[in-house]
Amino acid sequence: MQVSVPLENGFLADEYGKYAPASAMLAEHPIKSFPIKISDAPAATKSFALVFIDFDSTPVCGFTWIHWLAANLPATMTTIPANASRSLADQLVQGKNSNAGRLVNGDPRISTGYVGPQPPDKAHDYTLTVYALDTVLPLTNGYWLNDFIHASAGHILAKAEVTLPSRA
Repeated sequence: MQVSVPLENGFLADEYGKYAPASAMLAEHPIKSFPIKISDAPAATKSFALVFIDFDSTPVCGFTWIHWLAANLPATMTTIPANASRSLADQLVQGKNSNAGRLVNGDPRISTGYVGPQPPDKAHDYTLTVYALDTVLPLTNGYWLNDFIHASAGHILAKAEVTLPSRA
């Protein structure tokens, strides 16, 4: 299985992160998710799930930052358009990002679904992992990453990762 996301000059396009226009921001955070293409998924795939995280955040805030969790994307959705987190919210189940954690005290309007990169110190490498699953998972909106890990155990047919750098 392969996953691709378009980059501009080697970075995630500005409209999906820190330099997004005001129309793509909410509570001072970027909320327009980037497009994703999935190819060569196993034939038995029933749904896709994705995890978008920032391991480079650990020295800055003390933990890996979760930017987007989504599950139960239909197996036929191999092209995920820009802004799917908002415009296709009724076609997928989205989990809580790190803004939902008690240590962050984030705005509840941006605690579920996509919230884009805003690296504060230097360019960060973000990791997008897409999972091909043999079932639709028993998750509901607002699930946590550990809920996905437990629910997907034994159901992952394939996974693909791509590194998405975002500029500071």
